[in-house]
Amino acid sequence: MSPTHNSDKNDLSVVEVASDDEDAVPSAAGPPSNGGLADKSSPASTAQAPQKTGASNLALSAYEGESIGFRSFWKAGDYAVGPSSKPAPFEGHLEHARVHPKFLHSNATSHKWAFGAIAELVDNAVDEIQNGATFVKIDKIDVMEDNSPALCFIDDGGGMDPEAIRKCMSLGYSSKKSKTTIGQYGNGFKTSTMRLGADAIVFSRATHSGRATQSVGLLSYTFLRRTGQDDVIVPMIDFDISGNWAEPIIYNTHDDWSANLQTILDWSPFTSKEELMLQFDDIGSHGTKIIIYNLWLNDEGIYELSFDDDAEDIMLRDEANQGGTVKRSYKKMAELRSHVSYRLRFSLRVYFSMLYLRKFSNFKIILRGKPVDQFNIADELKHSEVVRYKPQQAIAAKEVTVVTTIGFIKEAPNLNVSGFNVYHKNRLIKPFWKVVPDGSSKGMGVVGVLEANFIEPAHDKQDFERSLLFIRMEARLKQMTMDYWFVTV
Repeated sequence: MSPTHNSDKNDLSVVEVASDDEDAVPSAAGPPSNGGLADKSSPASTAQAPQKTGASNLALSAYEGESIGFRSFWKAGDYAVGPSSKPAPFEGHLEHARVHPKFLHSNATSHKWAFGAIAELVDNAVDEIQNGATFVKIDKIDVMEDNSPALCFIDDGGGMDPEAIRKCMSLGYSSKKSKTTIGQYGNGFKTSTMRLGADAIVFSRATHSGRATQSVGLLSYTFLRRTGQDDVIVPMIDFDISGNWAEPIIYNTHDDWSANLQTILDWSPFTSKEELMLQFDDIGSHGTKIIIYNLWLNDEGIYELSFDDDAEDIMLRDEANQGGTVKRSYKKMAELRSHVSYRLRFSLRVYFSMLYLRKFSNFKIILRGKPVDQFNIADELKHSEVVRYKPQQAIAAKEVTVVTTIGFIKEAPNLNVSGFNVYHKNRLIKPFWKVVPDGSSKGMGVVGVLEANFIEPAHDKQDFERSLLFIRMEARLKQMTMDYWFVTV
């Protein structure tokens, strides 16, 4: 259902985000109603943002005096919700399906692992290869206001026009119907950005039907929470850049457009329109830039992501520290922790190196200024074999053949690493998945690689749906491991 627009005066006009998938039909006059600029928002969804004082920025100064609990992702949803002040819909207007800001947080908890959220955003850039994308850059930038770290993603894909960026920042909408694209649920941008930080600002340039545009959208949990919103609203502004300068695209009134701009400035790291426009300089004629700021802390009050341990990597602090220090006498334990199967848990560079099964021919993942070298462990297995099998599917399903490369890791038998790297549509879903119990010596050192496009991944793309097909695949891989073990040992 489309959002309804009340006519109260002196309210901040913002984008109300609808929760439906395909119900909203794009209007010929402007963006679709599931992300269109409201004529006049109701009092409950238009809490006026306080004005800046000096050089202070609301999104950043909002955390002054906040408990560590709110800065920690897993506790950020714990805040009191007051009664809604939004009036009942009046005659002639239908109430739209409203989504409380708390849903942004609870929705993001589907990502248990922060690297899974980062990978989701990289997936979006990889999907843009079909639109000419040649790179995605992931880096840490410093917010000038308080020198706090922020995550920055830039790709040179087709970008998003005003309609597309509203679909991107709406809940549950997906226009990805291709059999080769990775994203499919239309939820990845919201869950991934909110899993990594409290706030995200998006810049995008695109050309559609001969019209060049650039757009800015702000998804700010801080703004929604601090102003007491009871609905997810997203300030957005658009420009027509077909001519020699950026001309604001006005859907209702110039005051509405200016109100959206002011909200973005109040709750983003940028203090002026000129500073905001400078962010398009490193995008080029088309592409998208995402900045995630107010990054989450762990339970100890330290940033969950570490940028200081390696200038060319991003580390997951808690995973890297798991298990304590390693004594020199424990040589095997040290070797295990230096193996790719262990390091991918806390090194983003290592995880990225294995994230996609097939090597890109004209696309690069650039992490902190250095391209990621893609790696497939199947290329260095000892005594490797190729096993083909046809999974038992539903009667009406098209028959498929699954090709699995299986062998011993090069460190075998000295290193106890085993399992299968299972991909779906070229994307790693389950790394080093153990199908043989840990207590068994059988299968030690045996690793396999396969692409399982016949089963569906879970929403966070870190596991598969626990279906009958999945259970059958698990049993088949266990049998494959045992067969290989008894033949080669």
